[in-house]
Amino acid sequence: ATSGIWATNSVERLRSVPKMAPRKGLSFDEKRERLHSIFHERPEVFSLKELEVIGFKEKGIVQQTVKEVLQSLVDDNLVNSDKIGAGNFFWDFPAAAGQKRKERVEQLKDSIASKKRAIADLKNCRQDAQAARSMSDRESKLEEL
Repeated sequence: ATSGIWATNSVERLRSVPKMAPRKGLSFDEKRERLHSIFHERPEVFSLKELEVIGFKEKGIVQQTVKEVLQSLVDDNLVNSDKIGAGNFFWDFPAAAGQKRKERVEQLKDSIASKKRAIADLKNCRQDAQAARSMSDRESKLEEL
């Protein structure tokens, strides 16, 4: 007969093993923030391979998802990219981020100004239309009915 740990039933042994909390993966937005922070921590130009290694080792981003996350940053103009020879290179310098924000503010100010002009034009058209339509015409049409 066996004794000790081997004597117990395998189901009992499984029950006695402490349960570990399931590991939570990073959301897409968390991956974007972490990958984007690499560019601000190190003002350098990176290749895709370098970003995959740094993203995995330092930021905990799975290497297979770095390319997808990086492409979303490029699509949103948060990171610059260029193809030089056979390689793609990526960069985003902190000073450039401030310049991008200034440009965006100017774009929004221009948009607001054009919308205000359009509103003013529409108000003028409405006033002109109301002035052209006299109350006497309306009243005479109502009497005919």
